[in-house]
Amino acid sequence: MSTQNLDIASLSNYLAANLEGFEGDLVAEKFPGGQSNPTFKLSSGGRSYVLRRKPPGELLASAHAVDREFRVISALQNTDVPVPKTYVLCEDDDVIGSMFYIMECLEGRVFWDPRIPEISDNSERVAIYDDMNRVLAALHGVNVDQVGLSDYGRPGNYFERQINRWIKQYRASETELNESMETLISWLPANMPEDDGIVSLVHGDSRLDNLMFHPTEPRIIAVLDWELSTLGHPLADLAYQVMAWQLPGGSEGLRGLMGVDREQLAIPSDSAYVARYCERTGRDQIDNWDFYLVFCFFRLAAILQGIKKRALIGTASSAEAKSRGDMVGVLAEFGLKFINAS
Repeated sequence: MSTQNLDIASLSNYLAANLEGFEGDLVAEKFPGGQSNPTFKLSSGGRSYVLRRKPPGELLASAHAVDREFRVISALQNTDVPVPKTYVLCEDDDVIGSMFYIMECLEGRVFWDPRIPEISDNSERVAIYDDMNRVLAALHGVNVDQVGLSDYGRPGNYFERQINRWIKQYRASETELNESMETLISWLPANMPEDDGIVSLVHGDSRLDNLMFHPTEPRIIAVLDWELSTLGHPLADLAYQVMAWQLPGGSEGLRGLMGVDREQLAIPSDSAYVARYCERTGRDQIDNWDFYLVFCFFRLAAILQGIKKRALIGTASSAEAKSRGDMVGVLAEFGLKFINAS
């Protein structure tokens, strides 16, 4: 079964029996983009839904866990973290060829460029970034015991486990010697802060373009793409947001704010954004901030190295392999700059 299409007849029969209010002829349209879990807009009987599925075929055991996505979105329904309503999880591969879930279809705005060129009013841009900050703080303030997510990940030693994991992933996909990556691999374990025992729900991919805003208001109505969410350390999410802004604008698959006059666009500085987050979460300060940024550069570089390796063995074009490979070195060099500056 292709990831581009759905078995409409089988899906219609399933939804008629399992989704309250479902009726009418079903139409499915795949959303464009590079989601690892193919996502479709479903229309039927004047109603719209979103279907997010696990790709069919053989996959890594822990990858594409749409059941985890369904669980975390469902758990956050009555919190200060805006998420779509969830309706049904289907774990029966026979329906469309792989596990899937159905959630609410929301209409809103997604900003792919951190400069937000669609917005001409600086006051709205200020509000957009402030709401991103607010929602991140709200996410990290969720009581995981109260929402039933106390077993959603392994508590404690988050950075130690993450560093070991991504070093192994990088080694498994390594295609050539990268001295900058070797330096990061040596530096991170040697400079890891002592575990402070803080554990929160983390998104894992907290970027502006994983948020949906109200159609006309600078207000987030949904946090999207929970595939990398787990229990972890909240500063990993915060550093990932700030790290992304250091990247060059228009880079392949990565959009940053390097060289952008943020003051002219009323986009907060790194220090101002971090300070506002600290106010909202009751932190006096963040020690070892450079470590968290270096960790995020390394983690993203390791992820892109895996994409490069898969591209080189024939699962993507050689052009993609080259662009991804170039970014691995760029990201590692950014990490080195923060090491050298600290």
